[in-house]
Amino acid sequence: MHAILYMKKLIFFIAFICITTTSISQINEIGIIAGGSNYIGDIGPENYINPNNLMGGVIYKWNKNPRIALRGTFTFAKLTSDDANATNNERHLRGISFTNSLKEIALGLEFNYFEYNLDDYSKTRTPYILIEIAAFNYKTIIDGTDPSNYEYGTNTSFAVPFGIGYKTKLFGDFALALEIKARYTFVDDLDYNNSEIPSLNFGNPNSNDWYVFSGFSLVYSFGRPACYSTPY
Repeated sequence: MHAILYMKKLIFFIAFICITTTSISQINEIGIIAGGSNYIGDIGPENYINPNNLMGGVIYKWNKNPRIALRGTFTFAKLTSDDANATNNERHLRGISFTNSLKEIALGLEFNYFEYNLDDYSKTRTPYILIEIAAFNYKTIIDGTDPSNYEYGTNTSFAVPFGIGYKTKLFGDFALALEIKARYTFVDDLDYNNSEIPSLNFGNPNSNDWYVFSGFSLVYSFGRPACYSTPY
């Protein structure tokens, strides 16, 4: 219930920003995202930024003005973790590992710290922060007693994403961005944790899983020129 209320508040906040922000021009950006992914939960290392697998996807942005962009991404990522790499001695001795994959759709806002405009050399780079809403689909284990007879299924859930980045013009209409995005989920079974299956009943049931994307996006800008002006 708390998760649903939080998501409703976040959706309302993003909608409010979109409605109340005005501009007289627009520009589109489309491109690819690539980099690394990692999981934080009941298995393996507990480092928040520790990319150990590949992630990739596509991104689209619509710049409302030089400070705010609406964006959508589709990302595919692999998640793995192994107690053999844990610094926690208890985990290291336990010796559990897992591999999962997920597909994520995220929508949100990108707030530029400085004005961003590819047509103005003095405004072609800026740090930024992200506020998003994400839905993701991942594999689960729904039945079985051991790895030889596990029955797999899928589940879809929501995450609260936030992140930071830095973007700059490369040449012409191309730009590059580096960013780190953390996702707090409302589930505890990205690692196949399942309290109804004894062999998969481990960890802290009161601590949900996280996953993190670290990488870059390469985008191409098109549409109307980036000749923004802010009304007075």
